[in-house]
Amino acid sequence: MYRILTNTVLFTLFSISLSFGQLSPGPLSQPHAELEGIRNCTLCHDLGDKVSDQKCLDCHKEIQSLQKEKRGYHANREVTSKNCFDCHSEHHGRKFDMVRFDEDNFNHLLTGYKLEGQHEVVDCRKCHKPDYIADSDLKKNTGTFLGLEQKCATCHVDYHQNTLSQDCAACHNVEAFRPAPGFDHDDADFKLRGAHENVDCAECHQVTTRKGKEFQQFTDIAFKSCVDCHDDAHEGRIFGACTQCHNENSFSNFIGTGRFDHNTTLFTLKGKHKTIDCFSCHAKRTNPLTVFHDKQGISENQCVTCHEDQHKGKYGQDCAKCHQESSFLSLKSMNFFDHNVTDYPLVGQHVSVDCKQCHKKRFSTPIDFSECKNCHEDYHRGEFTEKGRTPDCVECHSLEHGFDYSLFTLEEHQKTDFPLEGAHFATPCFACHVDEKTERWTFRNLGSDCKDCHQDIHRGHITEKYYPRQNCKSCHINEAWSEVNFDHNLTDWPLDGKHKDVTCRECHFEKSHDNTSFLQFFNSLNGKCTTCHENIHGDEFAINGETDCKRCHITESWFPESFDHSQTDFPLDGRHAEVACKACHEKTDEKGQKVVIYQIEKFACIDCHQ
Repeated sequence: MYRILTNTVLFTLFSISLSFGQLSPGPLSQPHAELEGIRNCTLCHDLGDKVSDQKCLDCHKEIQSLQKEKRGYHANREVTSKNCFDCHSEHHGRKFDMVRFDEDNFNHLLTGYKLEGQHEVVDCRKCHKPDYIADSDLKKNTGTFLGLEQKCATCHVDYHQNTLSQDCAACHNVEAFRPAPGFDHDDADFKLRGAHENVDCAECHQVTTRKGKEFQQFTDIAFKSCVDCHDDAHEGRIFGACTQCHNENSFSNFIGTGRFDHNTTLFTLKGKHKTIDCFSCHAKRTNPLTVFHDKQGISENQCVTCHEDQHKGKYGQDCAKCHQESSFLSLKSMNFFDHNVTDYPLVGQHVSVDCKQCHKKRFSTPIDFSECKNCHEDYHRGEFTEKGRTPDCVECHSLEHGFDYSLFTLEEHQKTDFPLEGAHFATPCFACHVDEKTERWTFRNLGSDCKDCHQDIHRGHITEKYYPRQNCKSCHINEAWSEVNFDHNLTDWPLDGKHKDVTCRECHFEKSHDNTSFLQFFNSLNGKCTTCHENIHGDEFAINGETDCKRCHITESWFPESFDHSQTDFPLDGRHAEVACKACHEKTDEKGQKVVIYQIEKFACIDCHQ
């Protein structure tokens, strides 16, 4: 129906136009020639309107696809704001070129690819030709500018033949293929150092022919060893890596001291031999085939070959028997030497002492060993010196156990001015004889009073009467500090009853509020019960504001055995004398809790009996 109406309208228009000339404004260009004819007008034109951009894109899907992907010239906002026919006019004949623009002044940046360097001077058709177009359909469109990608390989041959990354711009720019200013050899596995920095690339990266084309190798080049590129000047006579002795600055620059692995030779370097300059032993020679070969056949124990014999042959030629390579003055353990042939046989701790500890000079220099102090410092600083004589250390110490072990026994301690008694027997020696400030052992002028070693915690709390001259023995004994034998009958408050079973601390000591120390009460205590005990009666039995517990209670028991009920306003007689106290004095208050009431105000029978 649509086709009939359309043909009818077109026929009508055609009839009307006969008076004005031909309906078509002119023949279509060659690419659109197949659309020629009045029946095809609506394929491009909207009826009664101009050419529709959407209809153009419906046919030119390659343009529509680029616009959707926002790529290329036709996706640029400056281009999309125009109509297709603003640039691509039609009906100008078969030979009319619809793709016409000023190539010299064309702003290539609108395509999304800025022309720089050599790309600026290249003719457009050098790049925009079918050979570089991957899409098979676009290849058929002669003269098209579509279908090119921005990758270098789109137009340029891969000189490296897939041996390097396809990101050409990482190394090259658009000014010229050589040099590659973006390449940094430090990013490669082989960093250029020293003389390598000045070597032409082609010296290492040879230019050859591969697959019929010029090719320069940049990958898979061996470089782990110097001989991969350089000739071995020593012809295999010296083992190990070249970098042990040479660096990249110059082959003649020798750095082998302390670096060359001498263990690859028959002479292993040890001690001081590791640090001396190579040419202290080897003669300097420029011939790489003879250098370092002048000491061949010398074994490690032939010291006199290089060193002067200081002993003039007295001890033989085997220097290594006594000396070490760390230093000529550094001797070995000398275990082979029999010290018993001397005037001072070694025993005990002396056996393991290094020879140089005693033999400060030569081994043949005489040593005075008549007294220990000739070699050892007097640790006691003259504490045991009497009348100018210092006893020999062997009186208390032995060579078998060393100075930390003492031969001084408990039996001998009992002969001193401070015989050990009680708990002092179990006290370790250092508890009394090591000074806390200096951490040194001391044995003189320690004192014999308790306060000389122990802190006097009672000072200022107990009067001179009971603590004469701060003599702890007034109360304490050596067996245990917690045992006190003080006679409380000497005070104004003799102990009786249950008070005899109570420890001193319960009355005389009290913890501080922060539980970190104790408060003492000796001089400040009085004989009132309420000083130590809680007054549960309050002021119920107070006389003149003071409650005297002894009116009812005794120290043997808390039960009020001294209370006489006949002295009250309600003497007990008859059956009342047999009734338990709580039957009358224990009541239940309004909260349902039981309370004790001792002073009853009403005694009528009805007050207790119903």
